[in-house]
Amino acid sequence: MNSIKDFLTQDHRRCDEIFALMEEKANANLEDAKEITQEFVTDMEHHFQMEEKVMFAEFEQKTGMTQGPTAMMRHEHEQMRGLMAQLLSSLEEGNKDKFMGTSETLMILLQQHNMKEEQMLYPMAQQHLSAEAERIVDMMQSIVVE
Repeated sequence: MNSIKDFLTQDHRRCDEIFALMEEKANANLEDAKEITQEFVTDMEHHFQMEEKVMFAEFEQKTGMTQGPTAMMRHEHEQMRGLMAQLLSSLEEGNKDKFMGTSETLMILLQQHNMKEEQMLYPMAQQHLSAEAERIVDMMQSIVVE
């Protein structure tokens, strides 16, 4: 059985790998990066929705903490969504400098965000939700990006 912490941490690693491939392709040829950039954005949105719609909601319901770590993580998700939109628009414009600059900013934010989740929020969630972990992981796996 997957723990919530392990499941979401593994998904971070998967998204990180796609991000690295995206940067590699964009660096070589911006046009070749379109498909993988869209894949990265879709996968990140899926990850955000698994957290926001399932894990954060369950955590908040269980702990009563709605203005704590989950509020900060939602705020950072919004910042990253904005940066991902900029990545897509820089692809449309064919602006490699803008793409690479945005990508660099996103990478820094993403690394800091993942570290906070993995070191603080996921262990807290695991502690409070361990009895429900299997159900919560199943619910996260069934999320479909709208």
